[in-house]
Amino acid sequence: MRDPLFQPIIINGMEVKNRIFMPAMHLNMAGNYAVSDRLVDFYVERARGGAGMITVGYATVDERSGNPGNIGAHKDLYIPGLTRLATAIRDNGARSSVQLNHAGRYNHSMLMGGKQPVAPSPIASRLTRETPHELDIAEIEEIISRFAQAAGRVKEAGFDAVEILSGTGYLISEFLSPLTNKRDDRYGGDFEGRIRFGLEIIAAVRSTVGSDFPLLVRMNGNEFMKGGSNRKELQEYAVRLAEAGVNALCINVGWHEAQVPQIVTEVPRGVFGYLARGIKECVSIPVIASHRINDPDVAREMIADGLCDMVAVGRALIADPYFPEKARNGHEGNIVHCVACGQGCFDNLFKMKAVECLCNPRAGYERSCAISKTDTPLNITVIGGGAAGMSAAIAAAERGHRVTLHEAGDHLGGQLLLAGAPPGREEFLELAADLERQVELSGVTVVFNSSVDARFLKDARPDAVVLATGGRPIAPPIPGSDLPHVVQAWDVLTESVAIGKRVAVIGGGAVGIETALLLAEKGTLSGEAIKFLLVHGAESVEELYGLATKGSKKVTVIEMLEELGKNFGKSTRWGMMQDVERYGVMTRATAKVIEITADCVRIECEGAREDIPTDTVVLAVGTRSHNPLQDIVAASGVPFRVVGDAVQPAMVFDAIHQGFTAGREIG
Repeated sequence: MRDPLFQPIIINGMEVKNRIFMPAMHLNMAGNYAVSDRLVDFYVERARGGAGMITVGYATVDERSGNPGNIGAHKDLYIPGLTRLATAIRDNGARSSVQLNHAGRYNHSMLMGGKQPVAPSPIASRLTRETPHELDIAEIEEIISRFAQAAGRVKEAGFDAVEILSGTGYLISEFLSPLTNKRDDRYGGDFEGRIRFGLEIIAAVRSTVGSDFPLLVRMNGNEFMKGGSNRKELQEYAVRLAEAGVNALCINVGWHEAQVPQIVTEVPRGVFGYLARGIKECVSIPVIASHRINDPDVAREMIADGLCDMVAVGRALIADPYFPEKARNGHEGNIVHCVACGQGCFDNLFKMKAVECLCNPRAGYERSCAISKTDTPLNITVIGGGAAGMSAAIAAAERGHRVTLHEAGDHLGGQLLLAGAPPGREEFLELAADLERQVELSGVTVVFNSSVDARFLKDARPDAVVLATGGRPIAPPIPGSDLPHVVQAWDVLTESVAIGKRVAVIGGGAVGIETALLLAEKGTLSGEAIKFLLVHGAESVEELYGLATKGSKKVTVIEMLEELGKNFGKSTRWGMMQDVERYGVMTRATAKVIEITADCVRIECEGAREDIPTDTVVLAVGTRSHNPLQDIVAASGVPFRVVGDAVQPAMVFDAIHQGFTAGREIG
């Protein structure tokens, strides 16, 4: 049987070798709009990894359309860099295109030297809190012309295609949506007026690049914005785009302001394929599905079931550039899956940093972090089989060293297994399994139930040691914290303790929030149960929503600080805090725990005391480093590195990157 994922496809005469399409993602790797070595290295690795087609960008059409971290396509001086990038992608086996976009009201004045962002109407963005300048007709016509000129540069530079971004809350979709377009001229009003701007851009681009040059559009299947364009309107827009000469449609979801999670861990794999299907049923050109497609089985099933013709695999190719080749060669069990944490790929952009990856420390550093084989292989001992230890062992083995990993327990994974326990966080369990598989493939010797001490080091005589012994939960000095109904969050996450009906979680950081949500979902209906009851009309939609969100436990989170979930990444926190409200978790911020009694937690909040009735108290007040071997190793004279929580409690991102660096730099 032929694998649908690896059949070629034709887009306006251009043959793409497989159905894996890498969509444009802002990487913040350009330098003052110019293509950089770092950008080229990043895309070369994804082309070598087997992607059928790679779209870079977005690229700017004028100086108000983006910022200097974007790829520039608005001046001729950027053509040589674009040519270099197109050539690099083509020479490494993939088709290439550039996405052109104008950010509209999503641009920040501080990124444009104080210039005001522009939009169809002067409606402030919840993303930037800035009110844009309302474009006049002449300015609109100028932007349309700029799109066409930029497309001409893309073609001149040697790319195989050009893509126009007509979604995500950027300028074209701002014209399309009644939420942001309040104009009463020919570019506003009814549906015909609101689609005019997008269609005129397509016409201008087509006129510039000619009929034979592939033209794609990335558009929303649903805005997920109250008062915005609905699915039926967007399907009709797709039909009009196809009639206007667009050769393929890539379907994404939501605006950046939308309150529906789109790319984070809790989003089920491939869940938005239904939107691509809705558009595919309306048009005869290829349709590409997007979002949370991080596994070949999900991808091929979506194609085989007729939801789409191609799949957009974006962040999954940041995590593992060789995802396509591994799948093509029957080695998909070796793929390191994207966990959709957003920590490096999305949160970095808010910090004005280039994209990185929790799962892949090489991402964005393909040249500087390349591992070369050593001429003097050493015997390396790694102590600790969590994320940091596995990462160190893999890198050291790739360097050519003989590596033995010692784990005190009977399995690898460490705190990744805790991170993957809460609902919607299962991808971290996948990551633990992926890293364990990489340890196996690297030829690392793993010793379980291993106790490392001074005698062991004397007998083993390693040439170098990596200490990755992790952390332990903090036991706070709260009166009553030693009572039998007081447990640690780690015990709850591993389901090793019984939990009562009334639960107080002390600590409102990431672990506390995740533990609270796990407990709040106890007794709710599963997705499978909801579908059964819905299909058979057993309960109303309103009742089913309640049954899906109202559990059997009453959970309260107590936090000393003003803000809960502060150590979540920016792209994750807002969704998690929505869930706290959605699942009825009570919160007490700026609250100090005075005492734990047999039946309550006594707190002081804003000068007033309150007793919170409890059957179980869960401690989630943080992690302390566990590093009992450093003095022993230091005394032995063996060179060593300390990584992960054994240095200082931090994020999984830090543990994996520190481990990789330690392993890569040994010898």
